[in-house]
Amino acid sequence: MATFKDMEDSLKNFMVQEQSDAHNIKSVNMAKYNNIKIWMDLNKYVQPHFFVRVSISEAVFALNDCSKLNGGLGYEERFIIKWYGRMGIKEKLIELWNSASKNKEDK
Repeated sequence: MATFKDMEDSLKNFMVQEQSDAHNIKSVNMAKYNNIKIWMDLNKYVQPHFFVRVSISEAVFALNDCSKLNGGLGYEERFIIKWYGRMGIKEKLIELWNSASKNKEDK
């Protein structure tokens, strides 16, 4: 089963790779992706979701279709949506949601 750390590493690698193909690679600050954070807060949103924080920006996305529920990441939101569409990402996030939901019920 995937962990949040696995998902964070996957997103970071994806974002770096996507931008390394860009013409503006010299102006991209790759260090800001070292602190990417992904989590879920079952107390804040009942709807299945995931939070993404990049640097000081944060947004929450619906698990079913990656629509933004709140917040904003600026131009980097497009990378989140593209990453979410990759094979297996949605399924891994759903596994994490189900695991978190089960853990909450067990408490």
